Amino acid sequence: MRKLFYPAIFHTAEEGGFWITFPDLPECMTQGDDMQNAYEMAVDALGLAISSRKKERLDIPVPSKPHEISTSADEYCVVIEFDMLAYQKRTNSKAVKKTLTIPEWLNEEAVSLGINFSQVLQEALLQKINAKL
Repeated sequence: MRKLFYPAIFHTAEEGGFWITFPDLPECMTQGDDMQNAYEMAVDALGLAISSRKKERLDIPVPSKPHEISTSADEYCVVIEFDMLAYQKRTNSKAVKKTLTIPEWLNEEAVSLGINFSQVLQEALLQKINAKL
């Protein structure tokens, strides 16, 4: 999944700051004290909504076109950039155990050089994943 760009509506709150909704994801709402905080909170809320939909095997909606979103005088349409890989790195670093098989000679050479197998595998997988994005 490459970067996604979803329009969000930033509603001006009476007490200051913003509350945010996503026309394409009605379950996704958040708030922020100022524009920067609101944008950061919108990215996190979007990540949670998309992750939840993926986990529940629900469709990920196609983002609406920002120019098709109508807003009132105290609302702003802001496009939120979302990178699923970066979000997962930041929020889900739980380690899982994997068993693998390599030739004995390769194992002996790597052990003699003090190579960290887990680190090498993680780096290789990240390189493969990024190459496919």
